[in-house]
Order: sequence, then structure tokens, then C-alpha cells
Amino acid sequence: MKGTSSLYIGTALVCGLALATSAAVAQKPAQAPTSHHRATGQTSTTRMSKPAGSSFRGVAAKLNTTPEAMQSAYLAAKQANPKLTRGRFIAANMVAHNLSDKNPSITTDAILEGLKSGKSMGQTLQGLGLSAADAKAAERQADKDTKAAQKQ
Repeated sequence: MKGTSSLYIGTALVCGLALATSAAVAQKPAQAPTSHHRATGQTSTTRMSKPAGSSFRGVAAKLNTTPEAMQSAYLAAKQANPKLTRGRFIAANMVAHNLSDKNPSITTDAILEGLKSGKSMGQTLQGLGLSAADAKAAERQADKDTKAAQKQ
């Protein structure tokens, strides 16, 4: 009987230590994993994901929409054109916002289609009826507006 009770006590101690150890490990803050890319020599750190659309907050306000709607539209456009960057997407939206009142053929969808076909932003805008100088000015203004919106 005495051997059996010491076995139970030993088992209880081991279980108690295991629980205490797992509780202590669970209370430690998690560190973000780091991945190293040998081909380029660059390192990147994986961070906790931001809420959907948070990277579009300032631009969305300027465009009278929500960050979530911008994020959703970007993901849809990215699926249609895998080479589309976030910057080109924002520029297409900003240019369309700035020019659509004067030229109704200039829409975000029309610009994104031009980019998808391999044209530059300037080539796309010229194809939609702008002169080369006006296209360049529209790109500059969109860049200024985007930078100002992101600072807010």
C-alpha cells in the first residue's frame, strides 16, 4: 500500500510540475518569427496582422470610402492582375477621383484595365483622352494627394 501511495504522490508531483511549466510558458510574450532570405540577403519580420483595410485609412477618407472597401477592392483587383501593386492601385483610384468630373471616361476600372494590359499609368491616361502633359500632371497630383492623405 505504501508503494502505491508514493507512486500516486510522484505522479501528482510530475503532473503538477508539467502544469506549472506549461502555465509559465503560456504567460511568456510571443516573439514574432523572423525569416531570412538567403538569395537577396534581406531579412523580414512577420508581424501580427493589422485589421483589414487599416493601411488604406487616410486614402479611403480622401476618396470618401471606407478602409475595408478599399482593401476589398484592392484584393479583387490584385486577383485580376497579380502584378498590381498597392501603390499603383491607390494611384489609379486617386487619379480617377481627381479627373472623373472633367473626363467621365477616366474611371478606376478603366485605369486598372490599362495597367492590367501592361500599359503604364501615363499610357493608360493618354489612351483615355489626356495629353502626355496632362497625364503626367495627373500622376503628380495623385502622388501629392496620396502622400497628404497618408500623413493624416
